[in-house]
Amino acid sequence: MCGIVGIVGTTPVNQSIYDALTVLQHRGQDAAGIVTIESNRFRLRKANGLVKDVFEAKHMQRLQGNVGIGHVRYPTAGSSSASEAQPFYVNSPFGITLAHNGNLTNANDIREKLFQKDRRHLNTTSDSEVLLNVLAHEIDTVKGNVTSEDVFRAVTNVHRAIKGAYAVAAMIIGHGMVAFRDPKGIRPLCLGKRIVDGKNEYMVASESVALDAVGFDFVRDVAPGEGIYVTFDGELHTRQCADNPTLNPCVFEFVYFARPDSFIDKISVYSARVEMGKKLGERIQAEYQHLDIDVVIPIPETSCDIALQIAQAIEKPYRQGFVKNRYVGRTFIMPGQQQRKKSVRRKLNAIRSEFKGKNVLLVDDSIVRGTTSEQIIEMARDSGANKVFMVSAAPEIRFPNVYGIDMPSANELIAHGRDNDAICQQIGADALIYQTLPDLISAVGEGNPDIVKFETSVFNGEYVTGDIDQKYLDYLESLRSDDSKIQRELQQDLANLELHNEGA
Repeated sequence: MCGIVGIVGTTPVNQSIYDALTVLQHRGQDAAGIVTIESNRFRLRKANGLVKDVFEAKHMQRLQGNVGIGHVRYPTAGSSSASEAQPFYVNSPFGITLAHNGNLTNANDIREKLFQKDRRHLNTTSDSEVLLNVLAHEIDTVKGNVTSEDVFRAVTNVHRAIKGAYAVAAMIIGHGMVAFRDPKGIRPLCLGKRIVDGKNEYMVASESVALDAVGFDFVRDVAPGEGIYVTFDGELHTRQCADNPTLNPCVFEFVYFARPDSFIDKISVYSARVEMGKKLGERIQAEYQHLDIDVVIPIPETSCDIALQIAQAIEKPYRQGFVKNRYVGRTFIMPGQQQRKKSVRRKLNAIRSEFKGKNVLLVDDSIVRGTTSEQIIEMARDSGANKVFMVSAAPEIRFPNVYGIDMPSANELIAHGRDNDAICQQIGADALIYQTLPDLISAVGEGNPDIVKFETSVFNGEYVTGDIDQKYLDYLESLRSDDSKIQRELQQDLANLELHNEGA
């Protein structure tokens, strides 16, 4: 999962993009990048690390220009090398730079075609570079200045060529900013506007909270398949560019990834989580009174709103039993099982008085690998809990995600091939309660009844793009499993060592 930002302004945009990326930091902790255009030249800074660490004063001073795009990244199929940080750019035609959130499911086929037929060399393993070169190839057919008609024709052809989930912000030197969203609307993208000295400025971002942070008014969500083109003179053009668009947003955005103060596809993320808690509370009250729960404690922070609703429904005290170290990142999106294990204890510390001698209901947003759940239950017992029950606001995650979330190998998912009792035993809980998929869909969908179907493949194995088979899942597993990542990291370390030795 990544976060993207794009702004066409009338004054320098470097600080606004930086501020927007800081509130999207939860979408990626691996790398960050900003590119602006000044005097028809790209000004680029990108590197591994958090936004606050990547951009120093000297970098911000160099990022001059009234237009720019930004990106925060965490890796899925690609490597964690700084060379794969975004935005990417190509110098022909005109000069195009691009930032992307999502995952292309036919990237390998497209990469081969780009080389064999279009003579385009790709320098990384990133599917974002594939997407950039597909867009560049389509723009390359333009004779003379790029018009909105040219842009929308190019976006239409991009949609026809690539498959998967994607939200994109790109810039063409001398012309304008292009943004578009996949035809299924899996990955989020919204449009904002503000008026400065009587002139329009436009912004696109992964979440509406980024607009709020820099003073843009939310206009609307970008529709599935829609193309947005904003000239550098501030003219806005929009058009539907997909043949058969449907809105199937990723339900996991509402469970875990998005900030509670964001709106995605007309749905308040906060309200969706409140509804998740209400439905879980009603079910626990009806079916699990025998557990004799004394207190409800959330595992911060995503589940706090959910846990509060559960506590109210079952009429039990709500307590903050864990203190979170805010300087440790989100463990779910950290690469490598060992790193995740080491981070849990550094991330959370228990308030022993809230656990001692009590039957505790712990509430989490989801259970993915089970690593965090197992260690937190152990912490609760070490703090004196009598019994520890676990509830998940999401159903059992049994299938890998292919649309940009790092749920790679089915064998690494604790619910894969296990029933509730086996999972409960594995994490060491006295009881385990999962949200049902119908209840989750109902809770999220209440905010926008027009959405007929959400993307829920991690729960039921139904991939809405219709192009996923076992061969592709096996391929992803070979790329994304922890063992594969460790091997790539070792290879990268060896390559860096060789370069260092050569330089010495």
